[in-house]
Amino acid sequence: MCYEPCASPPLPPIAGGSGLAASEAIVLEATDGNRFSAFSARTDAPDAPAVVILPDVRGLHPFYRDLAVRFAEAGANAVAMDYFGRTAGAEERDESFEYRPHVMKTTPEQVALDVDASVAFVRSDAGGAARAVYTVGFCYGGRHSFNQAARDIGLAGVIGFYGVVQQREPDDDYAPILLSPGYRCAVLGLFGGADQAVPTEEVDRFRQALDSAGVGNEIISYEGAPHSFFDRKAAEHAGASEDAWRRMLAFIRPGT
Repeated sequence: MCYEPCASPPLPPIAGGSGLAASEAIVLEATDGNRFSAFSARTDAPDAPAVVILPDVRGLHPFYRDLAVRFAEAGANAVAMDYFGRTAGAEERDESFEYRPHVMKTTPEQVALDVDASVAFVRSDAGGAARAVYTVGFCYGGRHSFNQAARDIGLAGVIGFYGVVQQREPDDDYAPILLSPGYRCAVLGLFGGADQAVPTEEVDRFRQALDSAGVGNEIISYEGAPHSFFDRKAAEHAGASEDAWRRMLAFIRPGT
Protein backbone atom coordinates (compact mmCIF):
# COMPACT_ATOMS: atom_id res chain seq x y z
CA MET A 1 0.00 0.00 0.00
CA CYS A 2 1.29 3.43 -0.89
CA TYR A 3 -0.19 5.36 2.05
CA GLU A 4 -1.36 4.60 5.55
CA PRO A 5 -5.14 4.94 6.01
CA CYS A 6 -4.69 8.10 8.11
CA ALA A 7 -2.60 9.91 5.47
CA SER A 8 -3.86 13.13 3.90
CA PRO A 9 -2.48 15.32 1.11
CA PRO A 10 -0.41 18.37 2.10
CA LEU A 11 -1.99 21.76 1.64
CA PRO A 12 -0.88 23.59 -1.50
CA PRO A 13 0.67 27.05 -1.41
CA ILE A 14 -2.44 29.05 -2.30
CA ALA A 15 -1.90 32.15 -4.43
CA GLY A 16 -3.82 34.22 -6.94
CA GLY A 17 -7.23 34.35 -5.31
CA SER A 18 -8.66 31.17 -6.87
CA GLY A 19 -10.78 28.78 -4.86
CA LEU A 20 -13.13 25.82 -4.85
CA ALA A 21 -16.28 26.37 -6.91
CA ALA A 22 -17.88 22.93 -6.54
CA SER A 23 -17.08 19.31 -5.77
CA GLU A 24 -19.08 16.11 -6.15
CA ALA A 25 -18.94 12.35 -6.45
CA ILE A 26 -19.71 11.26 -10.00
CA VAL A 27 -19.85 8.12 -12.12
CA LEU A 28 -18.08 8.08 -15.49
CA GLU A 29 -18.38 5.57 -18.33
CA ALA A 30 -15.53 4.27 -20.50
CA THR A 31 -15.95 3.31 -24.14
CA ASP A 32 -16.13 -0.39 -23.23
CA GLY A 33 -19.20 0.32 -21.08
CA ASN A 34 -17.37 0.23 -17.75
CA ARG A 35 -18.98 2.53 -15.20
CA PHE A 36 -16.59 3.68 -12.50
CA SER A 37 -16.64 6.08 -9.58
CA ALA A 38 -14.80 9.39 -9.68
CA PHE A 39 -14.67 12.64 -7.75
CA SER A 40 -14.73 16.05 -9.41
CA ALA A 41 -13.56 19.36 -7.96
CA ARG A 42 -13.96 22.60 -9.90
CA THR A 43 -12.03 25.80 -9.42
CA ASP A 44 -13.41 29.30 -9.86
CA ALA A 45 -10.19 30.35 -11.64
CA PRO A 46 -10.82 31.31 -15.30
CA ASP A 47 -9.35 29.26 -18.17
CA ALA A 48 -7.99 26.74 -15.67
CA PRO A 49 -5.98 23.64 -16.55
CA ALA A 50 -7.17 20.25 -15.36
CA VAL A 51 -5.58 17.23 -13.73
CA VAL A 52 -6.74 13.62 -13.84
CA ILE A 53 -5.63 11.99 -10.59
CA LEU A 54 -4.55 8.33 -10.74
CA PRO A 55 -4.56 6.97 -7.18
CA ASP A 56 -2.45 4.31 -5.54
CA VAL A 57 -3.57 0.68 -5.35
CA ARG A 58 -6.51 1.50 -3.08
CA GLY A 59 -8.37 3.24 -5.88
CA LEU A 60 -10.60 6.20 -5.08
CA HIS A 61 -9.59 6.59 -1.44
CA PRO A 62 -10.55 9.75 0.53
CA PHE A 63 -6.91 10.90 0.20
CA TYR A 64 -7.52 11.49 -3.51
CA ARG A 65 -10.91 13.14 -3.11
CA ASP A 66 -9.20 15.56 -0.74
CA LEU A 67 -6.35 16.03 -3.22
CA ALA A 68 -8.82 16.95 -5.98
CA VAL A 69 -10.24 19.66 -3.73
CA ARG A 70 -6.73 20.96 -2.99
CA PHE A 71 -6.02 21.25 -6.71
CA ALA A 72 -9.23 23.21 -7.21
CA GLU A 73 -8.29 25.54 -4.37
CA ALA A 74 -4.95 26.07 -6.12
CA GLY A 75 -6.56 26.97 -9.44
CA ALA A 76 -6.94 23.71 -11.38
CA ASN A 77 -9.98 21.58 -12.16
CA ALA A 78 -9.50 18.00 -11.04
CA VAL A 79 -11.08 14.58 -11.27
CA ALA A 80 -9.83 11.62 -9.22
CA MET A 81 -10.70 8.28 -10.81
CA ASP A 82 -11.18 4.74 -9.53
CA TYR A 83 -9.68 1.62 -11.16
CA PHE A 84 -12.10 -1.08 -10.12
CA GLY A 85 -15.48 -0.43 -11.74
CA ARG A 86 -15.21 -3.65 -13.76
CA THR A 87 -14.56 -5.86 -10.75
CA ALA A 88 -16.00 -4.00 -7.75
CA GLY A 89 -18.67 -1.71 -9.22
CA ALA A 90 -19.07 2.03 -8.90
CA GLU A 91 -20.32 2.09 -5.31
CA GLU A 92 -18.40 3.88 -2.56
CA ARG A 93 -16.15 1.60 -0.49
CA ASP A 94 -14.70 1.82 3.01
CA GLU A 95 -11.33 0.90 4.53
CA SER A 96 -12.28 -2.79 4.65
CA PHE A 97 -12.10 -3.05 0.85
CA GLU A 98 -9.67 -5.79 -0.22
CA TYR A 99 -8.07 -4.05 -3.16
CA ARG A 100 -5.29 -6.53 -3.99
CA PRO A 101 -7.42 -9.05 -5.94
CA HIS A 102 -8.87 -6.19 -7.96
CA VAL A 103 -5.42 -4.75 -8.74
CA MET A 104 -4.38 -8.15 -10.11
CA LYS A 105 -7.37 -8.12 -12.48
CA THR A 106 -6.76 -4.58 -13.74
CA THR A 107 -4.78 -4.14 -16.96
CA PRO A 108 -2.98 -1.11 -18.42
CA GLU A 109 -5.46 -1.17 -21.30
CA GLN A 110 -8.39 -0.88 -18.89
CA VAL A 111 -6.70 1.94 -16.98
CA ALA A 112 -6.16 3.74 -20.30
CA LEU A 113 -9.86 3.50 -21.18
CA ASP A 114 -10.82 4.97 -17.82
CA VAL A 115 -8.21 7.71 -18.16
CA ASP A 116 -9.74 8.56 -21.55
CA ALA A 117 -13.19 8.93 -19.97
CA SER A 118 -11.73 11.10 -17.20
CA VAL A 119 -9.88 13.30 -19.69
CA ALA A 120 -13.07 13.67 -21.73
CA PHE A 121 -14.90 14.74 -18.56
CA VAL A 122 -12.48 17.53 -17.62
CA ARG A 123 -12.60 18.75 -21.22
CA SER A 124 -16.41 18.93 -21.07
CA ASP A 125 -18.37 21.87 -19.68
CA ALA A 126 -19.36 19.75 -16.68
CA GLY A 127 -15.70 19.17 -15.81
CA GLY A 128 -14.45 22.70 -16.41
CA ALA A 129 -13.85 22.76 -20.19
CA ALA A 130 -10.07 22.57 -19.76
CA ARG A 131 -7.86 23.07 -22.78
CA ALA A 132 -4.70 21.87 -21.05
CA VAL A 133 -5.03 18.47 -19.33
CA TYR A 134 -2.43 16.65 -17.23
CA THR A 135 -2.35 13.37 -15.35
CA VAL A 136 -0.88 13.01 -11.88
CA GLY A 137 -0.43 9.63 -10.22
CA PHE A 138 0.93 8.08 -7.06
CA CYS A 139 2.90 4.83 -6.75
CA TYR A 140 0.79 2.36 -8.80
CA GLY A 141 -0.90 5.40 -10.34
CA GLY A 142 2.44 7.15 -10.79
CA ARG A 143 3.61 4.45 -13.17
CA HIS A 144 0.32 4.60 -15.08
CA SER A 145 0.47 8.40 -15.17
CA PHE A 146 3.95 8.39 -16.69
CA ASN A 147 2.88 5.96 -19.39
CA GLN A 148 -0.14 7.99 -20.48
CA ALA A 149 2.51 10.17 -22.16
CA ALA A 150 3.04 7.37 -24.69
CA ARG A 151 -0.59 7.59 -25.82
CA ASP A 152 -2.00 10.01 -28.39
CA ILE A 153 -4.65 11.67 -26.21
CA GLY A 154 -3.43 15.25 -26.34
CA LEU A 155 -2.09 15.58 -22.82
CA ALA A 156 -0.13 18.71 -21.97
CA GLY A 157 2.07 16.76 -19.55
CA VAL A 158 2.22 13.93 -17.02
CA ILE A 159 3.24 13.91 -13.36
CA GLY A 160 4.22 10.88 -11.32
CA PHE A 161 5.03 10.49 -7.65
CA TYR A 162 7.30 7.51 -6.87
CA GLY A 163 6.02 5.34 -9.69
CA VAL A 164 8.20 2.30 -10.34
CA VAL A 165 10.04 3.24 -13.51
CA GLN A 166 12.25 0.16 -13.85
CA GLN A 167 11.26 -3.33 -14.99
CA ARG A 168 9.79 -5.36 -12.15
CA GLU A 169 10.71 -8.59 -13.89
CA PRO A 170 12.33 -9.46 -17.24
CA ASP A 171 9.01 -9.61 -19.13
CA ASP A 172 7.71 -6.32 -17.71
CA ASP A 173 7.13 -4.45 -20.97
CA TYR A 174 5.12 -1.68 -19.26
CA ALA A 175 8.13 -0.18 -17.48
CA PRO A 176 8.29 3.60 -18.09
CA ILE A 177 12.02 3.35 -18.72
CA LEU A 178 11.16 1.20 -21.78
CA LEU A 179 8.21 3.24 -23.03
CA SER A 180 9.77 6.67 -22.44
CA PRO A 181 11.27 6.99 -25.96
CA GLY A 182 7.70 7.15 -27.27
CA TYR A 183 6.44 9.78 -24.83
CA ARG A 184 4.58 12.64 -26.52
CA CYS A 185 4.53 15.27 -23.75
CA ALA A 186 6.64 16.63 -20.90
CA VAL A 187 7.22 14.68 -17.71
CA LEU A 188 7.48 15.78 -14.08
CA GLY A 189 8.75 12.99 -11.83
CA LEU A 190 8.88 13.37 -8.05
CA PHE A 191 10.73 10.70 -6.08
CA GLY A 192 11.99 10.02 -2.58
CA GLY A 193 15.75 9.72 -2.38
CA ALA A 194 15.41 7.01 0.29
CA ASP A 195 12.67 5.08 -1.54
CA GLN A 196 13.78 1.44 -1.69
CA ALA A 197 11.07 0.59 -4.25
CA VAL A 198 12.50 3.06 -6.78
CA PRO A 199 16.28 3.27 -6.24
CA THR A 200 18.03 6.50 -7.14
CA GLU A 201 20.02 4.79 -9.89
CA GLU A 202 16.75 3.77 -11.60
CA VAL A 203 15.45 7.32 -11.33
CA ASP A 204 18.68 8.50 -12.96
CA ARG A 205 18.28 5.93 -15.75
CA PHE A 206 14.71 7.16 -16.36
CA ARG A 207 15.95 10.74 -16.64
CA GLN A 208 18.68 9.66 -19.05
CA ALA A 209 16.18 7.73 -21.19
CA LEU A 210 13.92 10.80 -21.41
CA ASP A 211 16.86 13.06 -22.25
CA SER A 212 18.10 10.66 -24.94
CA ALA A 213 14.61 10.62 -26.51
CA GLY A 214 14.35 14.41 -26.44
CA VAL A 215 11.39 14.31 -24.05
CA GLY A 216 11.13 17.43 -21.89
CA ASN A 217 11.40 16.45 -18.26
CA GLU A 218 12.01 17.55 -14.72
CA ILE A 219 12.99 14.63 -12.50
CA ILE A 220 13.37 15.46 -8.81
CA SER A 221 14.65 13.21 -6.04
CA TYR A 222 14.26 14.51 -2.48
CA GLU A 223 17.21 13.49 -0.37
CA GLY A 224 16.22 11.37 2.62
CA ALA A 225 12.53 11.25 1.66
CA PRO A 226 10.84 7.82 1.68
CA HIS A 227 8.16 6.37 -0.55
CA SER A 228 4.87 8.24 0.07
CA PHE A 229 6.57 11.32 1.52
CA PHE A 230 3.77 13.53 0.12
CA ASP A 231 1.65 13.37 3.29
CA ARG A 232 0.44 16.18 5.53
CA LYS A 233 1.18 14.07 8.60
CA ALA A 234 4.83 13.52 7.58
CA ALA A 235 6.00 16.76 9.16
CA GLU A 236 9.67 15.86 8.72
CA HIS A 237 9.15 15.93 4.93
CA ALA A 238 7.03 19.08 4.81
CA GLY A 239 9.73 20.89 2.85
CA ALA A 240 9.74 18.20 0.15
CA SER A 241 5.94 18.26 -0.04
CA GLU A 242 5.83 22.04 -0.36
CA ASP A 243 8.46 21.97 -3.08
CA ALA A 244 6.56 19.21 -4.89
CA TRP A 245 3.38 21.32 -4.82
CA ARG A 246 5.21 24.34 -6.20
CA ARG A 247 6.74 22.30 -9.01
CA MET A 248 3.39 20.73 -9.88
CA LEU A 249 1.59 24.06 -10.02
CA ALA A 250 4.38 25.61 -12.12
CA PHE A 251 4.22 22.57 -14.45
CA ILE A 252 0.46 22.78 -15.04
CA ARG A 253 0.37 26.61 -15.10
CA PRO A 254 3.55 27.55 -16.95
CA GLY A 255 4.51 31.19 -16.67
CA THR A 256 2.56 31.82 -13.45
